[in-house]
Amino acid sequence: MGISTEQDEAWMRYAIRLAQRAEDQGEVPVGAVIVHNNSCIAEGWNTPIIDSDPTAHAEMTALRNAGKALNNYRLNDCTLYVTLEPCVMCMGAISHARIARVVFGATDPKRGAICSALELTEAPFLNHKVTWQAGVLSETCSALLRDFFKAKRRGM
Repeated sequence: MGISTEQDEAWMRYAIRLAQRAEDQGEVPVGAVIVHNNSCIAEGWNTPIIDSDPTAHAEMTALRNAGKALNNYRLNDCTLYVTLEPCVMCMGAISHARIARVVFGATDPKRGAICSALELTEAPFLNHKVTWQAGVLSETCSALLRDFFKAKRRGM
């Protein structure tokens, strides 16, 4: 796809701004952007509390919006940028959508389904292989989550 580190960082900064929107709404700060031909076609941020929807993860919202933008549930040649390593649910949807590449910031040791808790990109039962890049602006993405949960614990 010929994506440069600078482009990856620029799109991740966009996802970070979306994560901050989630935080402003009291949601876990995760943001996602879907890029096709170097243009943003969809975005999303966590809204499961606001929407009373356990599937309203940033990635799921971005995938739904991208499908509508392209008028196709197949998102071939698209890159998903997300501030946190996707979970099992999101990886299933990413695979079904045929996302070409996932770029994420922070790893999720407990629930990450790309390279942490699971490695679904290598699962033999999936017929679509997603390429991925971890650690883009990872410290900023990790700090956003760490600070959010630290503040939540103080408020309890």
